[in-house]
Amino acid sequence: MAKTGATLKTPATAIGIIDLEFAYSSEKAFTVINAWKNGPVDKIPAAKNNTFFDFIFLFFYSLFLYHTCKLIAVSFSGFLWITGRLTAKLTLAAGLLDVFENVGMLITLQGHISDGCSLLTFIFSITKWIIILAAVMYIITSGSLILYQKIKTD
Repeated sequence: MAKTGATLKTPATAIGIIDLEFAYSSEKAFTVINAWKNGPVDKIPAAKNNTFFDFIFLFFYSLFLYHTCKLIAVSFSGFLWITGRLTAKLTLAAGLLDVFENVGMLITLQGHISDGCSLLTFIFSITKWIIILAAVMYIITSGSLILYQKIKTD
């Protein structure tokens, strides 16, 4: 994804496709689209390709996070077990939110820019990122705890 999206980084879009994900208004979306359209090369096709590749990527990352959280959760009981199981389920929701986000971005990339579409895309994106961050935090903290317990008992 970083390779296909590298051309989308411009002075106006320093974080590439993420700038479109976080464009919460039509004004912000126009700024991103104009940065990609106006220049020596039209970058809109690259943005569309990057978004289509994300449909494949989201399938794998959501399943990876789901299974990893579930796998770690079985090592615990109580709070960490419940948290792991819930986080695992939420990662599947993050994949679905990513689908909705991608659809919103593709609508915008087709030139149908509106405040409603931009805001919904932003909400889907930010919610997805919060869930992913929570899952990664769970994996790191709980996984570290498992490693610590193994080292302590060996």
